Amino acid sequence: MPNFILVHVLLFFFTAVFNVNPWPYILLSVAQLVYIPIMLWLLCKERDWFFRVYPYFAVPAYAAVVIEQITSSDWDILLAAIYLWFTLYIALYGIFRFLHRGFTNLEEFAIDIGLIYLAMGGVWYFAFIAEIDLGFSPLLTWLTAIHFHYSAFLLPVFSGLIGRLHTSRLYRSSTAALLVAPMVVAIGITFSRWIEVGSVLLYVYGLAGIILIAWKLPFSNSLQKWLIRISFTALAVTISFSVLYVLSNGFGLFSVTIDFMLRFHGVLNCVFFALLGIVGWSLAIPPSRFKPHSFPISQIRGRQFAEKIGDVGRYRGLSDDLSVYKLESVNLSAHIIDFYENTTDYRLRASVNWHAWFKPFAFLYSFISKRTQQINLPFSNKEVEMTGSIYTLYDGLDGRENVRAWERKVGNETIFTALYSQHQTNGRMYMNIALPLPFTTMTGILELCSAGEDLRLTSNRSEPSSDAGVYVSIGSEGLFKLPLQEDFLIQDVGNGYLKATHTMRIFALPFLTIEYSINRC
Repeated sequence: MPNFILVHVLLFFFTAVFNVNPWPYILLSVAQLVYIPIMLWLLCKERDWFFRVYPYFAVPAYAAVVIEQITSSDWDILLAAIYLWFTLYIALYGIFRFLHRGFTNLEEFAIDIGLIYLAMGGVWYFAFIAEIDLGFSPLLTWLTAIHFHYSAFLLPVFSGLIGRLHTSRLYRSSTAALLVAPMVVAIGITFSRWIEVGSVLLYVYGLAGIILIAWKLPFSNSLQKWLIRISFTALAVTISFSVLYVLSNGFGLFSVTIDFMLRFHGVLNCVFFALLGIVGWSLAIPPSRFKPHSFPISQIRGRQFAEKIGDVGRYRGLSDDLSVYKLESVNLSAHIIDFYENTTDYRLRASVNWHAWFKPFAFLYSFISKRTQQINLPFSNKEVEMTGSIYTLYDGLDGRENVRAWERKVGNETIFTALYSQHQTNGRMYMNIALPLPFTTMTGILELCSAGEDLRLTSNRSEPSSDAGVYVSIGSEGLFKLPLQEDFLIQDVGNGYLKATHTMRIFALPFLTIEYSINRC
C-alpha cells in the first residue's frame, strides 16, 4: 500500500511541475491521479475480479491524464476517451456490487452510487477536452467534471464509510439527500436556478446530518477521528459559499465570482475535505456490515416446475405444523392454524386492488403475466373465486426441503404458482416462498408474528440479522434484495370465516392490496 500511494503521489507531482494548463486544472488532476486510485484501493478486495483487471484499464487512463496535462497535441480526444473508458469500468464495478446485494445496507449503496457517479465525471471531462458544446461555457463544463469527482464520488463514499460505523434515521435521511443532490445539481444547472438552489439545500441538510454524526461518532484512532471531523466540517464552509454563489449567479443578491470559488471553494475541498478525508480513512477502513444470506433458495426457473410436479394429496396445507414457527401468542385462532395446515379444505374469494398510481404499470405487466402465468392478477377489483390445488414436487429438484406447489386459478387462468418451504436461521423459522419467473425466481422470506388471535406474515423487518425480505435469484446462488415489502394480516372474523389482507409496497409506497375472504368448504 505505501508503494502504491508513493507512485501516484509522484505521478501527480510530475504532472503538476510540467503542467501546461492553467493552475486550476490541478484540482481535477489530483483527484484523477491520487484520490481516486487510493480510494479504490481502500474499498476493493485485492483478489476480486476488479483488481485483477484493474491495471489494464488504470495504467492507460493515468498515462492519458498525465500526457494530456503536460503536452498539447492532436491526440487529446483519444486520451480523454481512454480516461472515460476507465471511469465506465469503475461504474461497472459499482453496478456489480449493487447487483450482488440489492436494496439493503444503505452505506454500501452509497459507495456503489459514488462509483457509478464517477462515470459522469468521465463524461464531462471528455466533453470538456473534446470541446463538445453542451450548452455551457467550457469553464462550467470543466467545473461539472470536478463536481462529479469530488461531491459525487468522494462524498458518497465517505458517507458510506460513516454508515459502516453508525446507522440511524438521521444517517439514512442525510445520506439519501447526499445521493440525490449531485443529479439535482446537474438538472438545476441545465434547466433552472431554483432547482439548483434546491440541490444546494439538499447538500446542506445531508451534510449537516453527516457532520453531526461524525462529531459524535467514537473512533478507535484519535488521529483518524480529527482528520475525518475536519474533512466533513470543511464542507460546511464550502457549501456556504456554494449557496452564496448560486444566489449571486441566479439572483444577483451577492457578488461571488467563479475565480473566488476556484481559489477558495476549490482549494478548500481539494485539500481539507478530500486529502484529510482520504488520509483519515486510510488509517483504518471500517469493514462492511453486509453479510450475504445463506438460506436455501429454489433452483427452479420459469415454467420448469410444471414438469416436476408430482401427485396431489401428499400435502394438505402450506405448512405441516405451524407450531414450528414458535409464535408468541397462545391465543392464535385455531381456524387460522387449521387454514395453514389444511389449506385444501378452504375456499378463497379475492378482490384485487391496484393502487391508482400503479395501474399503468399493472396494465403493461398484464401482457407479460398472461404468457408466464405467474403473478397474473386480474386488473379489475371485482371479487373472484380462486381455486387450485397443492402439488408435490419431486424430491431434490427444488433444492429445499418439503417443497409443495400451491397453484391458484381464476377460472381456467393460472394466477399464482408458489413453491412453499421453510428454513431456520439463528433459531428462527421463516416461511420460504418461491415464485418461478422466466430465467429467475422471486423469493419471499416471511416472518410469522402473532398478535392476539391474528397472524401477521411480513417481509418488512429492519433487524440486520433477519432473513426477511423479497429477493430475486441471480445465477445459481446470488440474491438481489428488491425494494419490495410484503405483508399478510390474517384475522378470524367469526362464523367460520377468515379475512386476509395482502399488501405490497415498493420503497414503502403501497401499490397492491388484495382482500381475501376465506371459509371452509
